[in-house]
Amino acid sequence: MKPYIKEIIIVEGRDDTSRLNEVFNCETIETNGSAISNRTLEEIEVALNTRGAIIFTDPDYPGQKIRNTILERFPNIKEAFISRSKAKNKQGKIGVENASPDDLKEALEKVVTSSVKDEETISKSDMIDLKLSGQKDSKDRRHYVSEKLNIGYANANSMRQKFNRYSIKKATIVDVLKDYKEDV
Repeated sequence: MKPYIKEIIIVEGRDDTSRLNEVFNCETIETNGSAISNRTLEEIEVALNTRGAIIFTDPDYPGQKIRNTILERFPNIKEAFISRSKAKNKQGKIGVENASPDDLKEALEKVVTSSVKDEETISKSDMIDLKLSGQKDSKDRRHYVSEKLNIGYANANSMRQKFNRYSIKKATIVDVLKDYKEDV
């Protein structure tokens, strides 16, 4: 029996919906591209107010653009992420529809929710201290941390914003980075 997902999952298109329906008993809202219509945003609002909603877009630029548009209007919505490597098919195309059932399950088990608050948990100097910014291997370190925390890869500034949005503490990042060299 397929796992049931209570929340409505927001995806980019019908291939994503088909793939998720192979693995889960779930419902989706399809954005049909990065130019999200007002009607789609209204549908997302209804989903949020009734069953809840999870953004699960492709780990590429258009997917991030869609995610940002939705987050701008609904800052406390849940988010699921999948890495580019887990969403890539043999031809190199990236999309949620290419992920394995296990990777989809893992992504939806590790859903995160933004918290809107003024206090920052990670500062720019913390990013430098953690070697996530300004070092030769900072990009690799950010990639490693984003995979382990399942928050999607980002550049240094965007990664810091994600840490703060999800209230991820410095101690958590330090703990994740303890195993950095062993896994790389």
